[in-house]
Order: sequence, then C-alpha cells, then structure tokens
Amino acid sequence: MILITGATGQVGRYLVPKLIASGWHVRTLVHPRRHPRWSWPDGVEVISGDLNDSEKLHQAMQGVHTVFHLASAQWWGTSRDLHRVDIQGTHQLVSVARSARIGRLFYLSQLGAEPSSAYTLMRVKGQVEGLIRNSGIAYTILRCGVIFGPEDRFVNGVAMLLRTNPFFFLQPGQGESLLHPLYVLDLVKALENSLENIDLVDTTIEIGGGEYITYNEMIRTVMRVSGMQRIILPIPPYTLRAVTSLMNRLVPRWPMTAQWLDILASNRTAQLGNLYDYCGVRPVRFEDTLLTYMQGRRYFPELLRFMWQRPD
Repeated sequence: MILITGATGQVGRYLVPKLIASGWHVRTLVHPRRHPRWSWPDGVEVISGDLNDSEKLHQAMQGVHTVFHLASAQWWGTSRDLHRVDIQGTHQLVSVARSARIGRLFYLSQLGAEPSSAYTLMRVKGQVEGLIRNSGIAYTILRCGVIFGPEDRFVNGVAMLLRTNPFFFLQPGQGESLLHPLYVLDLVKALENSLENIDLVDTTIEIGGGEYITYNEMIRTVMRVSGMQRIILPIPPYTLRAVTSLMNRLVPRWPMTAQWLDILASNRTAQLGNLYDYCGVRPVRFEDTLLTYMQGRRYFPELLRFMWQRPD
C-alpha cells in the first residue's frame, strides 16, 4: 500500500491515477475541505484528515510500505503556513511513520533548499529535508526545478499576471535568474520509476527538465504562446516584494507570492541529464509542452476565480 499526502495538488492529482493504472494500491490523505469535492479513480482509498492530526495519520499509515509526501504550502501559504504545514506537518508525519514502520519515504523538495538559507522557502525546505534524513526511515529526496503543467501556479501564474495589465509586466531585476522547468508528467514518471530503484535509497537527487531558461525568457515564451504581448518593466526585487505583499493583503489570493521571489533570487538548476540518469525519463521541451494546453486558454476568468477563492 502506498500513501500519498497532498494528493489533490499539482503533482498528486497525476501521480494517483498513474500508480493505480500500474497496479499499485493507493491511499490518500486529503484535507477535509477538499475531500467532498474531489473525484478519484476506482480503487483509491481516501482518508479525510490533516497532517497535524496524529489519529488520522495513524489510520492512514496502517498497512502502508511507502509514503509520497507531497503536501506543502509552497504555492499558496504565508511563512506561518509553511511552518505549520511543511515543518510541523512533516515532523508529525515522520513520528507516525516511525511507529508504523514505514519502509520508505519520498519527499519533493526544491532546488536550492538549505536550512540556513536567507530565503524562507529554501530554509523551510532545507529544514524539512533534515527532519527526513534524521528520521531513521529509508528516504529519497527529490530536489526539483520549477514544476509546470496545466494546473501549476508558477508558469500559469505568469499568464494570469499578464492578464492583470494590458500594457506592461513587472519583472524583478533583469530576469536573469536561471530556472530549470520540469513538466509534471515527467516528474510523475520519475517518481514511479524510483519506487523500485534501490540505488536511490537514502539519497538526495536534483532533477529538472531538458533545458535551462531565464525568468525573462520564460515570460517571453508565455507571452508568445498565449498571445499576450506586454512591455516588460524591470523593477528592484525588493519593490516587487512590497507590491506582492500589498496585493496578498488586499485580496484572498494573488498569483505571485513571496515564495516565487525566493525561487527567483538565485539560479535554480540541476545538471542536465540528471532526470534520465537517475530516473530513466527523457524530459519534454518547455515551449512545445506549453503549446498543448496554454494556447486559447482564458486566463482572465481563471484569474478572477483564483483571486477570490480562499486557499484551503
């Protein structure tokens, strides 16, 4: 039995049906507010509960040999949410996993994770990695580049931000930060291939897609694919942080968050070829994949729904 936390997120929603189709028995731990409105493939066992609910965690881990820990507040939460969901939630999960004698724990981290980082997201991810490494449970930590796909909140977030203003787009600095975008379905294949790869036990690997791209190039690619041409205005990163903080106070949710800017503060790349060398997956191209789901997509109504929907 495999347990997946964060199963309704951008990775979990693809990983669950992929594992079911491959014949694995899957159980999900789903937040009570998400449980009633989510449909699952036949054969998925669903536990309605929270990472900080030890009773539900114990129930979810009965008979489980592997855990995919995907739950995170990375794309929607404040620093307080990151501490509650990522750090406290993982601490609770590890404690219960030890008592349940879980065989292996997979964790999705972020390129650049470091417990002493000056950037909140990288510091939190690094601290969570430390909790897992010191847990006594066999683990595999995958540090990923920016994950993109039809439901992602980074690349689609760029498209939504383009719709907020018909004239210009605010860019932190010159947009020279180097990113390593990874398609969600490539990541799902990598996770499945890693299940029976004993060479990845007790290791931390860094993976990304098939190419490097600067943030400025990413913006221009999204404009080209979506047909939303704007003037790119470079502004100091600290100014954009202030604007982002203000917008997140004015509306329930804003596409850009402090975690975005943490990612853009430095180059976030792995070695090209790592995805194939570690996981046997040949990554797809960034722009070619955007063309499959971004062209003709109506981002303005999506932006309005996103802004006024409170995060779970």
